[in-house]
Amino acid sequence: MDNQIEEVKKKADIVELIGSYITLKKVGRNYKANCPFHQEKTASFIVSPERQIWHCFGSCGEGGDAIKFMMKWENIPFGEALRELADRVGVKLKRVVYQEDRERIRERLFTLNGWAAHYFQYILWETRFGKHCHNYLVNERQLTPGIIKKFGLGYAPQSWESLTRFLTKKGFSREEAYAAGLVAKNDRQRYYDRFRGRLVFPLKDSRGQIVGFSGRWLGTGTGPKYINTPETPIYHKRETLFGIDLAKEAIKKNNAVLIVEGEFDMIVPYQYGFENVVAIKGAAVTQEQLLFLKRYAEKINLALDTDQAGIEAMKRAIQIAEPTGMEIGVVQLDFAKDPDEAVRKDKDKFRRAFNHPVSFYDFLIDTARKQYPENTAYHKKKISDAIVPYLNHIRNPVIQSHYVRKLAEALEVSTDSLEALMRQRSRSASLSLSEVFPAKAKTRDDRKLSLDKYLLSLVFQSDNPYVLVDTVFAAVTVDDFSLPAHRKIVQAFIDWRHRHPEKFDAPAFCRQLPPELEPVINELFLFATLSESRDEDNEILKDAYEIKRLSLKEQIVHASRETDHPADDRLIADLNSQLRKVEKSLSAL
Repeated sequence: MDNQIEEVKKKADIVELIGSYITLKKVGRNYKANCPFHQEKTASFIVSPERQIWHCFGSCGEGGDAIKFMMKWENIPFGEALRELADRVGVKLKRVVYQEDRERIRERLFTLNGWAAHYFQYILWETRFGKHCHNYLVNERQLTPGIIKKFGLGYAPQSWESLTRFLTKKGFSREEAYAAGLVAKNDRQRYYDRFRGRLVFPLKDSRGQIVGFSGRWLGTGTGPKYINTPETPIYHKRETLFGIDLAKEAIKKNNAVLIVEGEFDMIVPYQYGFENVVAIKGAAVTQEQLLFLKRYAEKINLALDTDQAGIEAMKRAIQIAEPTGMEIGVVQLDFAKDPDEAVRKDKDKFRRAFNHPVSFYDFLIDTARKQYPENTAYHKKKISDAIVPYLNHIRNPVIQSHYVRKLAEALEVSTDSLEALMRQRSRSASLSLSEVFPAKAKTRDDRKLSLDKYLLSLVFQSDNPYVLVDTVFAAVTVDDFSLPAHRKIVQAFIDWRHRHPEKFDAPAFCRQLPPELEPVINELFLFATLSESRDEDNEILKDAYEIKRLSLKEQIVHASRETDHPADDRLIADLNSQLRKVEKSLSAL
């Protein structure tokens, strides 16, 4: 492996690195946390300081070293993660390291977008073509020159190929500009500038790299008000949050973030001092955006448009956010159509709304009551139909009970009748889900594999694996383990012990294993940490006998299919005899 990669990995303390992003709890020799890469109730994310590795035993199943964590956390390829980690630990890389061609493509696209942003800004500030856009920003939108420059706003002139020619002079091909989404093709496959006659907003990731652009129409005639970079290797609409590069520190500091709909709804509040704000593209808040924001804050507040589309978007957001445990609120701006207008119209009133968001469920109940204001049984039914599905999804029983009482009081009905309706709706939802997604039964093979991993993990995590392995092999043999990879690791461990009988050196043992066994041994070093309390010696012996019992049963089933020869009957009898002894030993434990 490249020496400079090894140097970065040696200097990066994985516990310190991951602990700077999420809260880790020490469990024995390892650390444990809820996985930051998917939603889960039970902690399944394990970090090993000894092996300098991490692994999620939950639904995502991800794992690796410090560089892999940076790749996953920042959603970046190997080369970018290596450079970022090298900067963090003070290693100066002598050359750029790539793992795949797609990394070179990503780097090329970032560079290309940087030049395009430079071009748009030059047109805005230095040419007569940008004067109209400049006046619009300063006079109509009331932005200061400093804010315009801070956000890198620019102008795309009403030209079919001026940007294309500029990028060509900088050494980029038309195909590369097309891959970046900066140019498009017509029916005759001729290239032309995608952004023309538009105010241009650079779209950046959390590290300030430009992933794409959004363009607002400033010309005359017809055309879409906004156009955006299409999906590219570096731009994904579902993941993008406008302003996150500038807002992330304020979001961390306040442990809260306000989500708004458009660029100006983020920029204008930011100019007035409200810095923990980000904007989405359109009205839809995505799971990817919320899971990303959860890394920085526990409180998510929404200030989307209050039309029907905006309300529906907020409802979808709460369905996504509720399983994450995030606190969701709504900033109500009844004196303006959006945050941009609200903060310019009455900064103090905006501040009060900004600092005192209402709970999403309060907002939902108030909205339904306004939609169905009559004190009739029919309107009460409509309100309960609208609200009950959301109450059923509240995981915290205290919060759920609070809003059940509140809705019951608002409808002038008993909590018993409302809870009966909730149970009815919950049963219906469970039935429909079970029909579409039938539960997967846990097979004996699943249990056997889990036991194999748990037993081997206890051995490798112990202070002296050589002592524990004697206990294990008093009950099992190498062939009793299900996976070929596990059998290979066990045999390698036995061979290693013969060559190095004094003391087990875990890092050295792992380094000499074939590369294809690396993820398997990493998982084994962490698996047992999922169980926080155990009597290690007793667990080892019980697991070993249980593995042997299941292995013997498998052998008996297999031998029973081949009963054409008397030797098969003798084998089955011998296996059954062994099984009875093992079951007797298990009973004694």
